[in-house]
Amino acid sequence: MSDPVPLLAALAEPTRLAALRILWDGGEHCVCELMRQLRASASRMSRHMAALKAVGLVVDRRDAQWVRYRLNPDLAPDRRAIVNAVMAAMAEPNRNAA
Repeated sequence: MSDPVPLLAALAEPTRLAALRILWDGGEHCVCELMRQLRASASRMSRHMAALKAVGLVVDRRDAQWVRYRLNPDLAPDRRAIVNAVMAAMAEPNRNAA
């Protein structure tokens, strides 16, 4: 694997992680949908999606005035394993809660 630090840094930001969780269903999602679900402005969402795209986690396509995002189908297996582990960990209840 190449340096995992940029990937881990991208996953560490809550808005990016929330967007990735939405995309993890395997579908294609309009940026307008991500903005609505995450209550983010267009500029904020664009910046976060650019960060996910820069580390190769997502791909996009223009659809008229909107941009649609989906998981990168060519994501390397080692990187997919990291993201799968993060998604699985997020789905587990907090065992340390008192």
